[in-house]
Amino acid sequence: MADTYTQIYLQFVFAVKDRQSLIQPNWEEELYQYITGIVQNNGHKILRINGMPDHLHIFIGYKPKQSIPDLIEAIKTDSNHFIKRRNFCPYKFSWQNGYGAFSYSHSHLDAVINYIINQKEHHKSKTFKEEYLDLLTKFEIDFKNEYVFDFIDS
Repeated sequence: MADTYTQIYLQFVFAVKDRQSLIQPNWEEELYQYITGIVQNNGHKILRINGMPDHLHIFIGYKPKQSIPDLIEAIKTDSNHFIKRRNFCPYKFSWQNGYGAFSYSHSHLDAVINYIINQKEHHKSKTFKEEYLDLLTKFEIDFKNEYVFDFIDS
């Protein structure tokens, strides 16, 4: 009997509600480990996770047994509850609606992983808004500015 074989690599990008810088260095690694567990428990392979205080990048080997919106919903809902249970944030924490999902070929794995590893360095010269709009443009995704994340202009 034939089996199904896939090789799908996806990067997800999503932000803290209102782009607030609420993810703190003293608990971000524990959050990343928790999200890794969510991804793995849903049958996918985590390749890299990292971010900034106001957003995350999650790069996975995706298994198409689950829809992307269902996976994102699981990640956001479960991690939001985890943050609240652990009292990590003294403020009201929520993930913003929406997300970006970007696909890559096997030949791009190292470049994407390195890009995500170097988020802190990368954002010394580029804002999240610039980064996100660059991704949308690079992947030729049609978008309307009013429907992109709610950015707080500095």
